Amino acid sequence: MATRPGPLTEWPWQRLGNFKYVVMAPVVVDGARRVMSRGWGDIDLAFALILPSLLLRILHNQIWISVARYQTARSKHRIVDRGIEFDQVDRESGWDDQIILNGLIFYVGYLLIPSARLMPLWRMDGAAVIALLHAGPVEFLYYWFHRALHHHFLYSRYHSHHHSSIATEPITSVIHPFAEHLVYYALFSIPTLSTLYLGNGSVLGFVLYIAYIDFMNNMGHCNFELVPKWMFQVFPPLKYLMYTPSFHSLHHTQFRTNYSLFMPFYDYIYNTMDKSSDQLYESSLKGTEETPDLVHLTHMTNLQSAYHLRIGFASIASKPSDSSMWYMWVLWPMAWLSMVLAWIYGSSAFVVERIKLNKLKMQTWAVPRYNFQYGLNWERESINDLIEKAILDADARGAKQLNGSGELFRQKYPKLRVRLVDGSGLATAVVLKSIPQDAKEVFLHAGPSKIACATAFALCERGVQVIMNPKKEYDMLKSQVADSEARYLKHSSNHTPQIWLVDNIDDKEQKMAPRGAIFVPISQFPIKKIRKDCTYFSTPAMKIPETMQNIHACENWLPRRVMSAWRIAGILHALEGWTVHECGNAMVDAEKAWSAAIRHGFVPLTKA
Repeated sequence: MATRPGPLTEWPWQRLGNFKYVVMAPVVVDGARRVMSRGWGDIDLAFALILPSLLLRILHNQIWISVARYQTARSKHRIVDRGIEFDQVDRESGWDDQIILNGLIFYVGYLLIPSARLMPLWRMDGAAVIALLHAGPVEFLYYWFHRALHHHFLYSRYHSHHHSSIATEPITSVIHPFAEHLVYYALFSIPTLSTLYLGNGSVLGFVLYIAYIDFMNNMGHCNFELVPKWMFQVFPPLKYLMYTPSFHSLHHTQFRTNYSLFMPFYDYIYNTMDKSSDQLYESSLKGTEETPDLVHLTHMTNLQSAYHLRIGFASIASKPSDSSMWYMWVLWPMAWLSMVLAWIYGSSAFVVERIKLNKLKMQTWAVPRYNFQYGLNWERESINDLIEKAILDADARGAKQLNGSGELFRQKYPKLRVRLVDGSGLATAVVLKSIPQDAKEVFLHAGPSKIACATAFALCERGVQVIMNPKKEYDMLKSQVADSEARYLKHSSNHTPQIWLVDNIDDKEQKMAPRGAIFVPISQFPIKKIRKDCTYFSTPAMKIPETMQNIHACENWLPRRVMSAWRIAGILHALEGWTVHECGNAMVDAEKAWSAAIRHGFVPLTKA
C-alpha cells in the first residue's frame, strides 16, 4: 500500500480474496452459452483465445518467479544483494490481479468493437504497426508518466507501493495500485486499438504484444543479470532499444534515474540515465562466486511439498504447509509430474534458498527425492549417492558445516573438512525444555531413536519417571541407563501420564491418552490433531533472530520465522566454531546447545 493511498488504489475485487476469479464468470458463462447454442465451430478466434491467453500469462509469470528465485539463490550474477521478507511476498501476492483486468478488458473490447470479432490469426503488417507504435508513443508517454509518478504528490499516493520492494522479483513489475494499471492499459491499448482501426489487427499480434510486455517486465525485475554482452557487441544500437535487469534495478535503488519502460533511449535523450548503468551491468555479468559457510541438506516430504519450496509458488511457500487446502488437491497432476521429472532428471541436490545471519552465509540444498522414496530399498543406493555427492560438493566449495545426518560418509571420508551435523543435541534440548519443570512422570511413545534415548536418559537423571509400553524398546533403554537412575524407567501398559512424548502415533493410540494430555513431538513430523481436549505442541523448533535475512518461506508446517531445531543446530555449530561432527552416536550436550541458541537470539516456542 502507498504511504498515503489515493483514489482507486484498491483493486475492485480485493475483498474477494482467493475467490476473485469469480469476476471472470461472465466470460465463462458466455462461452458456455455460445458452445451450447452454436457449437465449437462457430466460436470466433478472438473470443476463443481470451481465457487460454490468460492461463498462458499465469504460467509465463510463474516460470519467471521460479527461475529468478533459483538463480538469486545460487547465481553469482545476482544484482542487489538484499533479502526479501514476508511483507514483500504478501504485498506482491496479488500479481495476477492485472491478468484478470487484462481478461476483462479483452472481453469488453470484444463485445464493443465489431472488428475485433473478425480478426485473423496473424497479420505481419499489423505486428509491424504495433512494434512502431510501442517504440514511439507508448515508450515516450510512459517515460513522462513515470517521471510524473515520482513527483511527491503521485509517488506518496500511488507509486511508492511499487517501490516498497528494493530487491525485486519478476512479479514486482506488476505490483501497482489499480489506478496505475488503468493508465498502463490505456497506453498499451494505443498500438492494439490502432491496428483495429487500420484493419490489420490480428489475434496473435495482440497475444504476442502482451507476452512481450510480460517478458520484458519480468526480465527487468528478476534481480539477476542474464543479457549476454555479445548481443550489444553484434548490434550496438540495441542498448537504446532494450534495457537489462541491472539497468532497471538501478531505478529501484536510486529512484531518480532510468525511468524508461523497456527502451532506454528516452533516458539518454533527457539525460536521466544512471551513470553507473554500464558498470553495474559489467560487474553483475561477471559476478563473484559465493562460498556458503553452512549448507542445510533437505528433501521434499509429500508430493505437494514441491510447491512449498521457495522456488515453487511464492504465496504457498510463505505460509505453513497445509495439504488439506482445496487448491493443493487441484494441483495434484502437477505434483505427480514434478515427482517424475525429479526422479528422472534429479542427478544432484539443487540450491533452493540463501539466507544470512550477520556475516554467516547459508544455503539450503534439496535432494530431488521425496520422503516415501527413502523407505524404498531399491532407492537407497541412489539416494545415498545423491547425499554423498552433496557432501563432497559442499566440502569442495569450502563450507564449514553441512546440516544433515551422514555417519556413513564420515567414516568413508575421514578427511572431510566440512562437519556433518544432525542437530540431535539441540532437538533433545528443545524437547526437554517443552516439558513442564514440575512434571513428575511422562509417557514415552517412541522408537529407539537417538533423540528418544537422549531425552529418556536426561529425564531419568532429573528424577522424572519415564513410562514406556513396548517391552522391546523398554528393555533396550533399560540396558543403557545408569544403574542409579534405572528405577525412573518403568514399563507399564495401563498407566498413562498427562505428558506424552511421541514420534509416530496413530489415531487409536491417541485416544488412549487421558483428557487434557499434552502431546510433545520428538521427531521432525507433526502429530495429526484429532483430540480437542488435548494440547499439541509443535515439533522441536525455535523462533529465529530478527537479524536473520532473506526469510520469506516457511519451513514445511512451521509458522513464519520459525526454524526446526535440527536446522538451527547447524547454524550454532558455525556460529560457535565447533569443529566436531554431530552424527552417528556423537551428540552435542543438550544444555550446551540450548545455551548457545539462546545466546544467539533464538527464542523457544513454548515455555515449560
